[in-house]
Amino acid sequence: MTALSARTALTVGEAAEHIAAGAFRTGTPGRVGVELEWLVRPGRDRLDRADPARLAAQVTATGAPRHGSLTFEPGGALELSSLPASGLAECVRRTSADLARVRAALDPLGLSLVGLGLDPDRRPRRVRRSPRYSAMEAYFDRDGRAGRWMMANTASVQICLDAGHEEPGPLGHAERWELARLAGPVLTAAFANSPLRLGAPSGWKSTRMRVWSRVDPRRTAPIGTGEPRAAWARYALDAHVMMIRRDDGPWDVPRGLRLRDWLASGGASLDDLEYHLSTLFPPVRPRGYLELRMVDAQSGDDWIVPLALATALFDDPEAGAKARAALRSLPVVDVWERAARHGLDDPSLARAARACFDAAIPALARLGAGALADPVGEFAERYARRGRCPADDVLSLA
Repeated sequence: MTALSARTALTVGEAAEHIAAGAFRTGTPGRVGVELEWLVRPGRDRLDRADPARLAAQVTATGAPRHGSLTFEPGGALELSSLPASGLAECVRRTSADLARVRAALDPLGLSLVGLGLDPDRRPRRVRRSPRYSAMEAYFDRDGRAGRWMMANTASVQICLDAGHEEPGPLGHAERWELARLAGPVLTAAFANSPLRLGAPSGWKSTRMRVWSRVDPRRTAPIGTGEPRAAWARYALDAHVMMIRRDDGPWDVPRGLRLRDWLASGGASLDDLEYHLSTLFPPVRPRGYLELRMVDAQSGDDWIVPLALATALFDDPEAGAKARAALRSLPVVDVWERAARHGLDDPSLARAARACFDAAIPALARLGAGALADPVGEFAERYARRGRCPADDVLSLA
């Protein structure tokens, strides 16, 4: 592909080629990363929101984190992002150490990190100000208030895994892409952890995923079928432009402007294209690697379990083959909605979840992470093998 200038206008064809080329950076898989989002709760007032700037200063003054980065979401949720690690065990070790330092830094302020997919008590309120977040809020407000709930009140565990080999096979990028699409609803259901909204049951085990499903499906729905690179390029080109960066004035855009239309008018550059891609949030997003975005935030150290489960299924060929066999029997109609609404009350999702845990646990030792088999197995006994998910615990205490 010809080198493109950052500010030169692109054609639709050049943009499609660039999107496809960057979707999957292929090679031998093995690197693992995780992004942990946490709701931040002041001890003195459950409905208050802490100042992100103050929290960032407090945490960084202690030298944390040492192995990753710390950012804050529009509503003040804290995000701890690891650097890519050479394997699962290293990723867990480094992230656990960073998380312990962050918790220790927040404790003197009377602040705690809450691992739930949706804030159970507070109404959405943005506490971070930036042109990006203002434009995002204005864009989503055109279609209701779901965007505000997503921006200010949700938290997740995002799992990052290598794309895989270029060539077909158990670790090929096309096969790993298919596995991500098949496993996504099961991961949603098995780790659903957001059944409350404004202090009352919402009727959904993962209200977080329900909120996301109501936010502009052109940028939050699963990517369509077909050759992975081409499917991602189509998705990105057909998505509406959320914002156009300007030195002065708001970043708002005309309603209904698709990226392909903006490109056809001669107005979009490579920089604009890359920024547009950062505003697309499908549950599985190709960013050169695979980013799995469908898992609710987990309490305590249970974030380790979805990270370990997914890594075992994707990086161990034997576990992956067993998972694919179980997942291909799942009904495809409304499976994402059923996962968010019912969790593992859905019998077909419960069977698939048990099969995935059964395949993953012995694979952890083969990946050099045998010590994680115990927490993963304990989680499976507590939830998946009983047809339960963490949301059921939350509901029992509501």
